[in-house]
Amino acid sequence: MIKMKKSIYSTAGSGGLRGALAVCAAVAAGSLLVSCMGARGGGSGGEVTGVGGTTFSEPAPYGMVLIDRGSIAMGPSQDDSVAGIKADPKGISVDAFWMDETEITNSKYKQFVFWVRDSIIRERLADPAYGGNEIFKIEEDKEGNPIKPYLNWNKPIPWRNPNEDEARAIESLYRTNPITGQRELDPTQLNYRYEIYNHTAAAKRENRLDPTRRIYNTDIPVSNELPIISKDTAYLSEDGEIIRETVTRPLTGDYDFLNTYIVNVYPDTTAWINDFDNAYNEPYTRMYFSHAGYNDYPVVGVSWEQANAFANWRTDYLKRSLGKEGVYIEPYRLPTEAEWEYAARAGNSASPYPWEETLPMDERGCFYANFKPMDGDFVRDGHVITSSVGTFKPNDFGLYDMAGNVSEWTSTAYTESVGKLTSDLNPEFRYDAAKEDPYNMKRKIVRGGSWKDVARNIRSDLRMWEYQNEQRSYIGFRCVRSQIGFAKGTQKKKK
Repeated sequence: MIKMKKSIYSTAGSGGLRGALAVCAAVAAGSLLVSCMGARGGGSGGEVTGVGGTTFSEPAPYGMVLIDRGSIAMGPSQDDSVAGIKADPKGISVDAFWMDETEITNSKYKQFVFWVRDSIIRERLADPAYGGNEIFKIEEDKEGNPIKPYLNWNKPIPWRNPNEDEARAIESLYRTNPITGQRELDPTQLNYRYEIYNHTAAAKRENRLDPTRRIYNTDIPVSNELPIISKDTAYLSEDGEIIRETVTRPLTGDYDFLNTYIVNVYPDTTAWINDFDNAYNEPYTRMYFSHAGYNDYPVVGVSWEQANAFANWRTDYLKRSLGKEGVYIEPYRLPTEAEWEYAARAGNSASPYPWEETLPMDERGCFYANFKPMDGDFVRDGHVITSSVGTFKPNDFGLYDMAGNVSEWTSTAYTESVGKLTSDLNPEFRYDAAKEDPYNMKRKIVRGGSWKDVARNIRSDLRMWEYQNEQRSYIGFRCVRSQIGFAKGTQKKKK
């Protein structure tokens, strides 16, 4: 709690008032003296000019497009009885944000996987069980005082010519395939731990420790009972199993809004087989994520939980490079459903697609997206599964593949009445499902349709969903970041 200085007007009685007036007179006299002698603060002449007046212009994040604030009629505007689509438009407005030009690629997601791999190896290189080389983990400052431990990324991992202990630490993260005999990375060990502070829950009046600040209406009695909060936590068992728990307890302080997650980050490459019965998709299982030929293809087989972990890592990765300046950036995150639709339709309420036409191809048969054009015909658009990102033309906001290629996770939780539950200003409905919640409460909205969907299912105004822990061969994601200050983007059209 911040303690405010006592005001000069807080003294009771006429004596206090007279004292206050005397202080004011003295202040006025001092101000006159300063104005005659010249103000030290830059010549404001005693006027309030504000602090921190320098103009801030946020640099463009790599690979992102600035989406200006704007409004749109969200949802289908016309009924389609054939497709079973019912019109339910809702006028909404969203503030400015940065958005990835393309879906997150295998190459970018590999960087995350390799970072997790390297961080685990560094932890083990510093572990006494593997020789205990303290250079890989800094626990003291230059004067020898203990500090919060952190990994030393300036010290390279000895991939070549390691000593015996170093070799054991490195090899502990790999396994030998019992069938092929090949040495390969053990994906079961690639766990990423991170913490997220729930600012929304912390800001709610109902969750304040001081009961007098929960309700401002003085006619309503306020209970002195502590608010009940739910907090997510996670840890690894002795066997290395991820244990997730949701703790429900009376509020004790700000720390109770800090949630801990541990997520295995490796994509489910078997999704290519499990999503399709009696299909020969083994090459995709073996090669799609691991082979460099697919580096520029969108990553798939990632759950909603893994996508959130990537966004958190991406934020932390950037902040570490910025040092003290990193505190001033907004975090990377998944887009809200509203942000995604507004961006996909380029602010155009008249078109259900990212382009102006009402069909995913022109009269010449030129395709605007990667989808399934006809029954059993995946290749008519030039691709049998996903395509390299950016293959098709961008929309008017400069965003690629907002229809087709892969469906994309949003941050928004799904319910049948999600549109009625949300505000018309930056609408969002979040629900962090506890482990013991019914499975239907773990649904998240996906948008855009994919390479396996027919034309009507790649519309930008249609809402679909998937369970947050599912990993599909046709679902990927892209990130957004809220823009700081006034947005000056390059949007071409607004209808």
